[in-house]
Amino acid sequence: MAKPPKVLLVYPKSSEDSFWCYTRSCRLVGAKYPSPPLGLITVAAMLPEDWSVRLIDCNISPLHDKDICAADMVMTGGMMPQQETCLALIKRCKKLGVPVVVGGPDATSSPQVYKDADFRVLGEVEHSIQDFIAAWNRGERTGDFEDEKFKADVTTTPLPRYDLLRFSNYAKISVQFSRGCPFTCEFCDIIELYGRRPRTKTTTQVLAELDQLYRMGFRGHLDFVDDNLIGNKKAIKAFMPHLIQWQKDHGYPFLLSTEASLNLSDDPELLEMMRDANFFIIFIGIESPDPEILNATQKKQNTRRDITESLMAIYDAGIVAVAGFIVGFDEERHSVEDPIVDLIEDASIPVAMPGLLYALPNTQLTRRLETEGRLFDAFEIHSSEHGSDQCVAGLNFETLRPREDIIQDYANIVRRIYTPEAYFSRLRALIKRLNLSGENGKVIRRSCFKNDAKQFVRLMKRFNRDYPDYRKEFWKTLGYLLFTKPKALKACLYLTAFYAHLGGYSTYVVERMDAQLAQLASGATPETARQVHSAAE
Repeated sequence: MAKPPKVLLVYPKSSEDSFWCYTRSCRLVGAKYPSPPLGLITVAAMLPEDWSVRLIDCNISPLHDKDICAADMVMTGGMMPQQETCLALIKRCKKLGVPVVVGGPDATSSPQVYKDADFRVLGEVEHSIQDFIAAWNRGERTGDFEDEKFKADVTTTPLPRYDLLRFSNYAKISVQFSRGCPFTCEFCDIIELYGRRPRTKTTTQVLAELDQLYRMGFRGHLDFVDDNLIGNKKAIKAFMPHLIQWQKDHGYPFLLSTEASLNLSDDPELLEMMRDANFFIIFIGIESPDPEILNATQKKQNTRRDITESLMAIYDAGIVAVAGFIVGFDEERHSVEDPIVDLIEDASIPVAMPGLLYALPNTQLTRRLETEGRLFDAFEIHSSEHGSDQCVAGLNFETLRPREDIIQDYANIVRRIYTPEAYFSRLRALIKRLNLSGENGKVIRRSCFKNDAKQFVRLMKRFNRDYPDYRKEFWKTLGYLLFTKPKALKACLYLTAFYAHLGGYSTYVVERMDAQLAQLASGATPETARQVHSAAE
């Protein structure tokens, strides 16, 4: 009988030139990276118990050849911003003679890019991983495994291998309640990857994950990484009372965040439950303030309610909104700079993520642009030359509005919203609006006091020392908070730490856009201009 293999899980390094890779902010609170590879540690739990498993997150520590050579196989995968480093890892493993297994969302969306991997385990792996394990045990050392019609029964998904992590390396730890989203946004690949019928874990499953994290000593920021936590409202509303009771019974050890659609604002009961469960921040895709654009791109749910009033309803539950915006839709008839900036300011959104429209593999948008003959050769290997996310790598197609106008709009939006004065002014307005009379308004909790105090001291010291350009606005905001609403301290410090990343990142984005504009002005083609490096690089 063959000896059980030694498995090395490798999470590829992400570029720091990304909106979501806020390592500067992490360092302020003593972490090294935003969040752990939940997918890989979940896959680890699906492997046979006698298989030896080790994890190296390349965002945390270096990967040496001896680590690879000590393994019988390497398992890896990630998202598009990790594509270049993942492919380099595959090449490295092949050179060292160690079989490499790749999976995850990017390999599933663009399997042809990962043709050099020995194994490709594509789609949701709850089913196909068993076929891979059987093939390995039979002695096979290459193969593809995927059930294209299969959507996993997530009630069978095992407890992730949190024991493979060192919690202190991460600013937040991840859990998942559901997969899928009921909406049909043209540009989104979530519905292509996970379907429009959100599937949820059982209450017992999720509480077991919380129990495990609690027993292992984790306290702090816990992120529900669902692409739309309220996609299945009936299920989440049934789960919430159990989550609230668990938090109460354990002294509220976790500060919660997630992603949800704007229609959350229509449901005061659900908002109240989320407040009582200690949710403090939610990412919401707004995309545009223009109803014509929203209707055309199938984001119709955002047209059925006033966006600013909806965000205010969320603030009234004591929850902060982080919002996403997109520039470059076909229906943009004129400049979108002022409408987007005005919405961000009027709705007091400190953290807004404006990005350029990007046609992702296997989306309705991509299929339409291909039919119209407007798509660039978009899905070649995605190198850092293009940038690492849609903040700099967007518009991979021929635009209808003049490209220069779109890029100029986008650069101006980023430039205007991320000056220290503009950012901290919105933060003060948010503090004034937040209703923190509920459970998420308690600043001091015994269950996580030690961790909170340590992070507070560290952030105060380092932000004041390392970011002198922001110091004036920081102290102005902190003084305002202490005299008007000290209950907002946690939210204020979290959003202040985030600005340590956003301040510098916004400068990087503007420089990249200015470089593209210069290239276009010199006669470069749109595709060539899109790939230009900024002067800062």
